[in-house]
Amino acid sequence: MSVTHPMLERDHASDWMGIRVLTAQLGHAIIEMDIKHEMVNGFGIIHGGMTFAFADTAFALACNHSDPELYAQSITVGAGVDVNYIASAYEGQTLRAEANLTAQYGRNSIVDVTVTCGDKLIAEFRGRGRSIKPPSCSVENPYTPAPRAADPGAPDPEELMSRDQIEALQFERLRWTLHYAYENVPAYKELYDEQGVHPGDFKELDDLKLFPYTDKEFLRKAYPFKAFAVPMSDVRRIHASSGTTGQPTVVGYTENDIATWSALVARCFRFSGIKPGYKVHNAYGYGLFTGGLGAHYGAERLGAAVIPMSGGQTEKQVQLIRDFEPDAILSTPTYLLTIADTFRKLGIDPKETSLKTAVLGAEPWTEEMRREIEVTFGTLKACDIYGLSEVMGPGVAGESFESQDGSHIWEDHFRPEIIDPFDDTVLDLGRPGELVFTSLTKEALPIIRYRTHDLTRLLPGTARPGHRRLGRITGRSDDMIILRGVNLFPSQVEELALQQPELSPHFALELTRPGRMDEMTVRIERREEFTLEAAEEAGKRLLHDIKTKIGSTCRIEVLDPDVLPRSVGKIRRIYDYRNKPKGDE
Repeated sequence: MSVTHPMLERDHASDWMGIRVLTAQLGHAIIEMDIKHEMVNGFGIIHGGMTFAFADTAFALACNHSDPELYAQSITVGAGVDVNYIASAYEGQTLRAEANLTAQYGRNSIVDVTVTCGDKLIAEFRGRGRSIKPPSCSVENPYTPAPRAADPGAPDPEELMSRDQIEALQFERLRWTLHYAYENVPAYKELYDEQGVHPGDFKELDDLKLFPYTDKEFLRKAYPFKAFAVPMSDVRRIHASSGTTGQPTVVGYTENDIATWSALVARCFRFSGIKPGYKVHNAYGYGLFTGGLGAHYGAERLGAAVIPMSGGQTEKQVQLIRDFEPDAILSTPTYLLTIADTFRKLGIDPKETSLKTAVLGAEPWTEEMRREIEVTFGTLKACDIYGLSEVMGPGVAGESFESQDGSHIWEDHFRPEIIDPFDDTVLDLGRPGELVFTSLTKEALPIIRYRTHDLTRLLPGTARPGHRRLGRITGRSDDMIILRGVNLFPSQVEELALQQPELSPHFALELTRPGRMDEMTVRIERREEFTLEAAEEAGKRLLHDIKTKIGSTCRIEVLDPDVLPRSVGKIRRIYDYRNKPKGDE
């Protein structure tokens, strides 16, 4: 019966030799190997070097823990050896090596190895070992998290770098990331070996395109922790995606990762108008979702006082906003509208709150939604924040309070690309496509050319010229609706619906197939101040706009207020009943 050992996962020599591990525990190991044609000399006798390599494998197995966490903390390597070759072995015969740890003195050890062929003794070895910390990467990490700034309200030095400085930094950090992932995550090594590419092929920034894309499926195959590049003893936090479309993707953070994450979220909040000393109402959900804790740590890093409300309990949200008088609120844009609706139900004008700034993310939203929020709350300014769990969480990109012209990607930590989602080619600046990210500084879970499925474009930086901006996220490639040959996204419907004053931002898209053709119904609520008749006229205008501006035919169903479910986190817009009865999901 063959047993496994973490040492052999990356030992290609032992794999080629065909070594079978019969026993492997600290202090004792037994292995076997059949002598292949390629291992023998011109006389048909196994090379002494092959016998030595075979014995050395038994030596290493007897010296090292089979527990991956212990193995990752300390390994024993050879420091010297005495060898006696006693007899010969030939092609087709089977060798057996037995290793026994005979002495241990602190970090030093002695191991005796005998190599036999049947009843014949072939060689004897006495090996001396020493314990060392295993190397994590052949290329030195050029990044260490910056300490807390003396003035948390001042920009980070990296924010102000020129484009040339950013790209020089990206090259060094990318070179490290590629080597680090290849040498510490077996899934990356396997993928790159299959594709015939090596981190050494990365000679300039454009060489990133030589490396294959990854996606959720790549991470799910490594579920739960096989994509981690560090032992669990170095992991300080574990999050996971919701897993609504399959097995959840698991993400981990080292202590350095958490410090970096907090600093980047703080950078986003400062950029979006939150100041040290502000009270910040955090209505992002806490738990495995990265939004709540990511925002929490970032606000604290900035020097703000966090009110950790989380999502839900909307009437209590209203009470705390009134009683605690926060300066800023963090939530999804649709949940902030739900909070506004609850203010009105309680007879309170949302314009009377203390809120000055809203930092909103976790779902695509339009300029029309921004105007809706800002008009609803009066003096409040709404800014975007972008992130996703696999890349880091919130804080990958943030929007300027002054310009409100899209989120700047913090390219000292992430390298973005835009690709054609159909043929995977990299697109030029300004062209729309699918967003792809590579992390530059992550330790626990390096991410390389990760397909986000978010559809957007890259634009030149403005408020931070060295860092490129994201255009508005128009949707997700996996949320795209193909209706009778026309591609559309919920955000397109939202943009048109909010141009009708009688219609509210609360809507859902229902897809059915009553016959051979797909049909879409837009179910949308009227605003309270308008009659049903007026709202239905607006619905007819919306129907016309969808037909002429998107190119799709649909039905509009105007509903009374408060009929549709309200968001307490990420909104669900699409209800697909085409392959199942309505209500059966």
